[in-house]
Amino acid sequence: MGLESERQTLTVEEAARVLRIGRTTAYALAREWRATGGRSGLPVLELGRSLRVPRAALERLLDGLPPAPVVGDRRAHVDE
Repeated sequence: MGLESERQTLTVEEAARVLRIGRTTAYALAREWRATGGRSGLPVLELGRSLRVPRAALERLLDGLPPAPVVGDRRAHVDE
């Protein structure tokens, strides 16, 4: 699966396939993202009981850039 899809979000499993990592590792990285307030790990949005990886954040990660805070994530914050 490539990132050329029109969808703006991917499931954690889909992001794992793009990154060529295992499902367990991807979920561990998603937990890390949530536990660190977005400082490290796999960027995810919490939508009810579902987790989604924003395509733009995944593209930044693949480009070697730090992921920006995920909009809509209640843990996302702006430094003042």
